[in-house]
Amino acid sequence: MTNVLGIGNAIVDVLCRVEDADLERWGLPKGSMQLIDQQRALELEAQMGESVLCSGGSAANTIVGVLACGSPAAYIGKVADDAAGRVFAEGMREAGAVYRTSPLVGGAATARCLIYVTPDAQRTMMTFLGASAELGPDDIDAELVAGAKVTYLEGYLFDPPPAQEAFFRAAELAHGAGREVALSLSDAFCVERHRDAFRQLVDEHVDLLFANEAEICSLYQVGTVDEAVGRIGCRMAALTRGEAGATIVDQGRALDLPAEAVEQVVDTTGAGDAFAAGFLHAYTSGEGAEAAGRRGAASAAAIITRFGGRP
Repeated sequence: MTNVLGIGNAIVDVLCRVEDADLERWGLPKGSMQLIDQQRALELEAQMGESVLCSGGSAANTIVGVLACGSPAAYIGKVADDAAGRVFAEGMREAGAVYRTSPLVGGAATARCLIYVTPDAQRTMMTFLGASAELGPDDIDAELVAGAKVTYLEGYLFDPPPAQEAFFRAAELAHGAGREVALSLSDAFCVERHRDAFRQLVDEHVDLLFANEAEICSLYQVGTVDEAVGRIGCRMAALTRGEAGATIVDQGRALDLPAEAVEQVVDTTGAGDAFAAGFLHAYTSGEGAEAAGRRGAASAAAIITRFGGRP
């Protein structure tokens, strides 16, 4: 038994501190998240200088956060049989996660996310998906799904058709075992590309939805979170709103919670992942929606006071 099983892009994060002028010189739009090919990833990585290398990926960060809160957790994500893939696998297992997805042999390299953090704590991300995009329904471990109270799906993974099949397979297995399914929308650009599919997924297969303000407004094509609340098609949603806190929707009832105060924001990388981790830890431990929301806010506040996306 685990409390949470995460399914997502298995990515090695490469983080470095830069100035705004560096981003302009390299032609990187500040605050963006762009998908790049392997050659571009190698070129940019060579320019980065001093950096920090660690296993990452949105759902993987959430799973490490769940473990740090004290709940057992597992992870499914595809890496290649290469040095970076071994870095990822070792990082997950050292954190305490059950991780046993078979690596990809003879295909693309392990995914990388190059994360540039400017002095104002904003992050610019260039992502090469590599082997992570090869995850398919055959990689879904039925035993892990049946043994997890909540299976948590990462929206970033939704692009390739085999990954979409994997999502529906995992949801089918989870509900067949009497478990719950959670989904993170991950980014507004994901929603824009897959709006109809995401709506179907939320309405028919998801129990708990995680989204920020831009994502939920994009999903329902409205201007505010308040307008979106009445359209949410699943039982519960946790909607983060930055400095404005979060809105928790439980069976149609909305509750606004304040953000946790911090002395200094160092790096916003992983704030949403950390919120989901705190929420899922509390929720799967039997706490109610409000308590889970407050735990999520506390986890997000803790992560933005340090460099990197993990506790």
